[in-house]
Amino acid sequence: MVMKLFLLIICCSVLVSLLAPLVFAHTVCAEEKVILLEDFNDLENWRPLYFPKIKEHTEYSVQKKTDGNYLKAESNASASAIVYKKEFNVYDYPKVRWRWKISNIYRKGNALIKSGDDYPLRVYIIFKYNPEKASFGQKVKYGLARKLYGEYPPHSTLNYIWANRKHSKRLLTNTYAKEAKMIILQTGNEKAGTWQEQEVHILHDYREVFGIDPPATASVAIMNDSDNTGEHSFSYVDYIGVYK
Repeated sequence: MVMKLFLLIICCSVLVSLLAPLVFAHTVCAEEKVILLEDFNDLENWRPLYFPKIKEHTEYSVQKKTDGNYLKAESNASASAIVYKKEFNVYDYPKVRWRWKISNIYRKGNALIKSGDDYPLRVYIIFKYNPEKASFGQKVKYGLARKLYGEYPPHSTLNYIWANRKHSKRLLTNTYAKEAKMIILQTGNEKAGTWQEQEVHILHDYREVFGIDPPATASVAIMNDSDNTGEHSFSYVDYIGVYK
């Protein structure tokens, strides 16, 4: 009896993992409400994002297992991200849902200092800079950045992070850029090794942290970075979806 119960639990766990993206799609796809649903059969929809002066890059790959496909990100004293190639309107599609898992946090990670600005996993919402709506000062600043990097940097970003340690505040400004606001969704090692479901509302969060409405055009990015701490971790994303 005990063995049968054990096998039943294992089978149910595998089934839930396999059906997670399908359940999400069934839940929110009515009347074509979903604009993005990625379950990582491959990485054709994603492009790499590298950062100046960071030579070691995080490795992103698709893992095909009996419990389904998922994104694997391995960072070893490295940093880079992957960005979804298609943009979307956040006013039409303000909700994002995903499932993620980490192997471990970074012991030296600390969101309050530059030397600790590493996270085993984070999901970015990147808001596009529009020169036609920019102030004179912004045009000068972003114009110089474009000459240096070959493209405009984001207007602003929301960072949904798996924080390494507890902080007194849930909302933080990134130590490198005031245009990047971080929102803590998970903290520490307590839930490491287990899948965690997340759901966020872009408009609500942007208005809360910036105090204004966001630019309309955005894209999604995923990152595991450890260039500051010099540590190592694996992290995973089962699926990610953007919807109304």
